Amino acid sequence: MDALALEAKNVNVQENEKKSTPRPRPKPPKKAKRIVYFEVEILDLKTKEKLLLLDKVEPTSTILDIKALFHKSNPKWYPARQSLHLDPKSKSLRDEEILQTLPVGTTASFYFSDLGAQVAWGTVFLTECVGPLLMYLMFYFRLPFIYNSKYDFTTSKLWVVHLACMCHSFHYIKRILETLFVHRISHGTMPLRNIFKNCGYYWCFAAWMAYYINHPLYTPAYYGQQQVKAGLYTFLFCQLGNFSTHVVLRNVKTPGSKVKKIPYPTKNPFTWIFALVSCPNYTYEFGTWLGFTVMTQCVPVALFTVVGFIQMTIWAKGKHRGYLKEFRDYPTLRSSIIPFIL
Repeated sequence: MDALALEAKNVNVQENEKKSTPRPRPKPPKKAKRIVYFEVEILDLKTKEKLLLLDKVEPTSTILDIKALFHKSNPKWYPARQSLHLDPKSKSLRDEEILQTLPVGTTASFYFSDLGAQVAWGTVFLTECVGPLLMYLMFYFRLPFIYNSKYDFTTSKLWVVHLACMCHSFHYIKRILETLFVHRISHGTMPLRNIFKNCGYYWCFAAWMAYYINHPLYTPAYYGQQQVKAGLYTFLFCQLGNFSTHVVLRNVKTPGSKVKKIPYPTKNPFTWIFALVSCPNYTYEFGTWLGFTVMTQCVPVALFTVVGFIQMTIWAKGKHRGYLKEFRDYPTLRSSIIPFIL
């Protein structure tokens, strides 16, 4: 009995100790961070008329998000058609820019301008390339109403004419395949009106050079086969180089991302020119048409080469400045398009 009583006493003591032990107080719930919402006002760039007032816009919203909200209220102005500015004279804001990082207060005003109807860049590239390809073949096969009727559907006896047709067709077929399978286009769209300007340039020049190269009275290069072969080798070399640089530019772009990286030479010898030039794809493109000019000895081809080189130089300088501005460690030895010159 004494043992049972002692055991019961110990149990009671343990229960009393448990009851006397204070329980830990639960931690108070963390206060939720207060989100400061923005009020966004969209004004017409020209008239300064208020088009839309967006209330409670999250600070992490991008310009693309704001464009999407604007599109809901104005369906005819889809995001690709919109251009938003902080000031009527400032540059258009990029889609990936974040609202809270912009130099605005909690009440932000954006100025809207309509870019007009848009078309995908891929469509533009394909249209630019398919047109010259077909245009040149029309003159090569001498369709009716181009030359004298007695030459309809005849072919030239000069081998350089057939060679020129193969080179011209190869160039544009290559560009079509690159557009479909190689290029990663960072810009989604361009104004629809520009497609007529771009296509007019390529199509008209293709028709002009094809008319003279395939003309029944066309005369081959002054220095004969040596000149033609020199032009052909230059053309083929630059086409391989152009393709190689396009592959490098593809590999430095992540699908769906606009983050830029510095392109560097690879083990492919055609890419080593990246050590000296920022835009070797334009360098090789110029070399391609220079070789075609030497091969055909045709004035319209020479003019196309000169005009193209001027335009590509403008593009190359713009991209070169962009690289220097964005990357502090960008190689200082590089030129824009021609090593050590331009």
